Amino acid sequence: MDGRPIRTFLDSGVLIAAYKGSPSVEASAIGILDDPNRVFLSSPFIRHEVSPKALYNRQQDEYRFYQRYFRRAVFCDDLKLILSHAGKESAKSGIGAMDSLHIAAAHLLDADEFVTSEKPGKSIYRTSLLKVVYLFR
Repeated sequence: MDGRPIRTFLDSGVLIAAYKGSPSVEASAIGILDDPNRVFLSSPFIRHEVSPKALYNRQQDEYRFYQRYFRRAVFCDDLKLILSHAGKESAKSGIGAMDSLHIAAAHLLDADEFVTSEKPGKSIYRTSLLKVVYLFR
């Protein structure tokens, strides 16, 4: 990069791995979260994928872990704009609905990379809007 922080959008699977993955999986995710050269980006959809379930299961420590992450993340909250971009990207590249919402939000936030726990070869890698990086590279 050019000395500026890496604008990083984390998929929900990366956050889950950071909190409760196996030791090697957790280490990969925590390594990204602890990188001081990153600015983290997110959307209400990522929050919705992880926070309500932690609350339902009365996992207060897990919920607090996610909330600490979201407090430091820059958010794209324009749902109408996210939905518009997501629909176009899904139609163009064939990625799934939820993944297209994440990709659209990351793109709108000018992310340098989208980090996911989805294995290479999945439809999310077909996007041309931004670089998709496998967590376990």
